[in-house]
Amino acid sequence: MSGRSAWRGVPPPQLEKFATLALDEVPRLADDILREIRREYPLVPVVLNDTGEPMALVGIRRALEVFVQQIAHTEDRPRYHPEVFQEFGRGEGLHGRSLDSLQAIYRLGVRLAWRRLAELGQQVEIPPPAMYELAEAGFEYLDGLVDQSVRGYAEAAARQAGERLRLQRKLLELLLSEHRADPTEAVAERAARVGWPLPEQVAVGVLLRPAREAVAPAVGQDVLLDMENEQPRMVVPDPGAAGRPELLRRAMTGWSGAIGPPVPLLDAAKSLRWAEVAVRLMERGLLPSGEVLFCSEHTEALVLLQPEELINDLARRCLAPLAHCGPAHGRRLAETLLAWLETRGGAPEVAARLGVHPQTVRYRLRQIRELWGDEIDDPDRRFELELVLRAQRLRGGLGPVRRIMAGPATPGTAPRRVAETPE
Repeated sequence: MSGRSAWRGVPPPQLEKFATLALDEVPRLADDILREIRREYPLVPVVLNDTGEPMALVGIRRALEVFVQQIAHTEDRPRYHPEVFQEFGRGEGLHGRSLDSLQAIYRLGVRLAWRRLAELGQQVEIPPPAMYELAEAGFEYLDGLVDQSVRGYAEAAARQAGERLRLQRKLLELLLSEHRADPTEAVAERAARVGWPLPEQVAVGVLLRPAREAVAPAVGQDVLLDMENEQPRMVVPDPGAAGRPELLRRAMTGWSGAIGPPVPLLDAAKSLRWAEVAVRLMERGLLPSGEVLFCSEHTEALVLLQPEELINDLARRCLAPLAHCGPAHGRRLAETLLAWLETRGGAPEVAARLGVHPQTVRYRLRQIRELWGDEIDDPDRRFELELVLRAQRLRGGLGPVRRIMAGPATPGTAPRRVAETPE
């Protein structure tokens, strides 16, 4: 309070009398404030200090004493003791209460304190302008206390968040590691420490960062997310729950990556392996990129493209008859052979699938039979041929299936297709 203030204009004897009465009133006033706080907010815990006294009561009493002493004896605004109220804020944060409830408790205390101080001011006949100034100083003092408690609250919240992330990473490491012994008990213990209900099934995701400083995707609290890896990983509980895929897609807008197939909880490492395979294929351009894809929607590609060396070796043996054909001619024969294997039909069905004339298909099928001979009728050989040809199509080595006709069919006639001159 400045020297020109109304409060400083009050004669010193009145100020001394007011301060003496107020300090005498502090213990009872602090008890009343704490009692009212506990009545209004019954869930606020009572934490005792080393002497068995409630810490909140000690803080209230100290705050009142400091306020009264400083307004009576200094020229400055009342100062506060930060340690006590920072600790109070930490306690509120650790017990999960909001800042709104914390500030409401403070407002209640100030309201009760001001009511009692106003009565004392009337008793010693302090002028109203001076009391108004005292009220202003009281609310400024309150702001300082709140600031300190907010700081303590923020420190506690940050500490809790950091500890939860650390425990969450420990849980992720356990879930995603290969197990030599039954980890059920250890998983349950770590999950309980982070408040994660154990699901029956999970799916594991591997993400590709859109930028080095990208903000973490806004997945729900039930999704375990580890952003420390170069390629962040996450464990999605109950991936088959209604609406879960759509929620994940929306939450990960701007991110790309893959989510492995659903597996039992303790098989999470298997889901991780498939997600990693999918991400590698995305990086090579063999699976769609720029989004988060679900492995269960790309099963054929993952099965046929992942064992690359084995498929390549099988392809060299199965497709050896095409070695002496030119590249373009060999490709057309391979596409026709695959269409025939997939349809198990005659020339019209294969032609419809390829978008060419049936006569062209008949010509090619005769060449195929000449190249493979009786082997083309062996079920095992046909299976191998379809497998390697599907893999080649997935890699872009063969053209996609064409189901669109060149024009509408006239009633009573065969559909018009793109004609091709027999090679």
